[in-house]
Formats: sequence, structure tokens, C-alpha cells
Amino acid sequence: MKKEIEEPKLELINRLKKVEGQVKGIQRMIAEGKCCGDVMIQISAARSAINKVGGLMLDGYIKECIVASLKNGESDEKLDELIDTIVKYVK
Repeated sequence: MKKEIEEPKLELINRLKKVEGQVKGIQRMIAEGKCCGDVMIQISAARSAINKVGGLMLDGYIKECIVASLKNGESDEKLDELIDTIVKYVK
């Protein structure tokens, strides 16, 4: 069962490492004076990748934390917390 918990974390960490590499690449592009359009494309790709990580985190949050709290009768509090988290995430 521990492997089931660790695998999603490993996937998220690997995705974040790729984002880190993208950001470092963007820094290099700017330092080298690359075309603004090319830099913007890479910024868009990094933003998309980080949004994917956020979506995966939100998915796990709903499936694990929220479902568990609903089973424990904490529905109103946890649903309010979920809504607050989603509102903050989409800003």
C-alpha cells in the first residue's frame, strides 16, 4: 500500500523537476537575448505544466481528503475548504 501513496508523489515531483528545467531554460533564453516570441512560448509551456501539477494535486485532494471527511461527517466544513482552495487555485 505504501507504493500506492509514493507513486503519485513521485509523479508530481518528476513533473515539478521538468517545470524547474523549463524555467531554467527560460532564464537562459532571456540571458542569451532570444526572440521574445520564443521566450513567451516557453513561458506558456511552463505555465501549462504547472497547471497540470495543480490539477493533479486538486484531483488527489478531492479523492482522498474530501471523500474521507465526507465519510466522517465533516461535509460542510470540508466542502467550504474545497471551494476556498479552488477559488485560490484559479486566481
